[in-house]
Amino acid sequence: MRRPAFDRHGRLVAPPAHDMPDLLREDGSALRRLMAAGEVSSVELVTACLDRIEALNPTYNAVVSLRPRAKILAEARRADAAHASGAPTGALHGLPIAIKDLAATAGLRTTWGSPLFADHVPAEDELAIGRIRAAGAIIIGKTNVPEYGLGSHTFNPIFGPTRNAFAPELSAGGSSGGAAVALALRMLPIADGSDFGGSLRNPGAWNNVFGFRPSQGRVPTVPAQDPFYAQLSTLGPMGRSAADLAMLLTVMAGHDPRAPLSLENPEGPFEAALDRTVPPRIAWLADLGGHLPFEAGILDLCGDALAELGQAGWPVEPACVPFAWEELWRAFVVLRQWSMSARYGEVYADPAKRRRLKPEMVWEIEAGLTLDATAISAAARTRAAWYGTALGLFERFDVLALPTAQTFPFPIDWTWPREIGGRTMDSYHRWMEVVVAGTLSGCPVLNVPVGFDPRGLPMGLQLIGRPRADADLLAIAARYERDAARETD
Repeated sequence: MRRPAFDRHGRLVAPPAHDMPDLLREDGSALRRLMAAGEVSSVELVTACLDRIEALNPTYNAVVSLRPRAKILAEARRADAAHASGAPTGALHGLPIAIKDLAATAGLRTTWGSPLFADHVPAEDELAIGRIRAAGAIIIGKTNVPEYGLGSHTFNPIFGPTRNAFAPELSAGGSSGGAAVALALRMLPIADGSDFGGSLRNPGAWNNVFGFRPSQGRVPTVPAQDPFYAQLSTLGPMGRSAADLAMLLTVMAGHDPRAPLSLENPEGPFEAALDRTVPPRIAWLADLGGHLPFEAGILDLCGDALAELGQAGWPVEPACVPFAWEELWRAFVVLRQWSMSARYGEVYADPAKRRRLKPEMVWEIEAGLTLDATAISAAARTRAAWYGTALGLFERFDVLALPTAQTFPFPIDWTWPREIGGRTMDSYHRWMEVVVAGTLSGCPVLNVPVGFDPRGLPMGLQLIGRPRADADLLAIAARYERDAARETD
């Protein structure tokens, strides 16, 4: 019997043995309502979060580049004064947040986890972060990442590793590992992240929180080296509830002319779409017909969660999809190498800088520099073929479901797992191949927590939604939250 992801109050289970004030048990959207009603002040919330960071961060190392407490509290007092005066306030007014250390923050150190940028302080926010700031959030620091976000295991030579919220001797996942751990431990009420190869999904699964990869173009990246093709990576929200995901996505999303392929938002905030009454039809893709290896227990845990949803009225159907999955993996590798070599080729070209790059980055760039137009074109055709296959599935189903990760959290001192289920992993990211179908679809993808194995290690389930149907997928998240939480009553 799987351990539930939610407690008897319908909240996501928190890590054990960490006393916390009742205030921090609430999710971000609930806290925002309490502040809007005058029942909680920003100073109270910020103080509670900073106290919790002070107590737990020395062990878990989730928040880095923390700003001075006095400056943060001064902003909180200004937020409270603005509320008291009746002045207009933004959707995130008074909420503390720490920004993932891959996103530029004006006046606050942004390192990308690289020693080459250990002292880098941007002059401007990138677009989505500026939107978060303009919505009234108080940026208190950054959240830890792997160097350049490479590898779903958060460690780097500047700040060291981030430890799993439920088992600090194990990995937090990545690359949004610091964000996921800070959320799970209630250091922060909301968090942003980004995702190329599962970076919003895997750490969400491994720390029992939600992670949402938006549709391609939903959250524009500005500035971008290539605003037309550089869309395999996207920023997105993490949270402890579907309402938190919707609240933060409403702020982060929306067209910008500097991102020519970015999407216009639907009318009204994403929160308005959360009340879904019809259970979605789910295609359970499992291990892709035996293509993917999994650590023992993962498929059972996800299958049990889906069986419980079936009992709650969700139509769930196993689906064996005939597709050249190895070709899809190769397409992902090629497109990623092309992206990395284009973005960081100038760093690699400098021998002194090259010596300070992690080996995985050198591997990506060197492979990318060997690619020709034929290889890139073949990868694009494979991606297009998978998109067409996914569209066919969406004629029968509302979401496609797979496990979020192929292993449970592994020891903190590993760089990456060398084998799964007896199969050797041939690259630093092959062990996360399960996320590729979501990334290359361009569709929105959601991690939902499904519970814990007998050792107490968390896992999640990926739900891939229809193209551009972010609001529908968030509504499915809210329905999942209600029905899965009901199972714990």
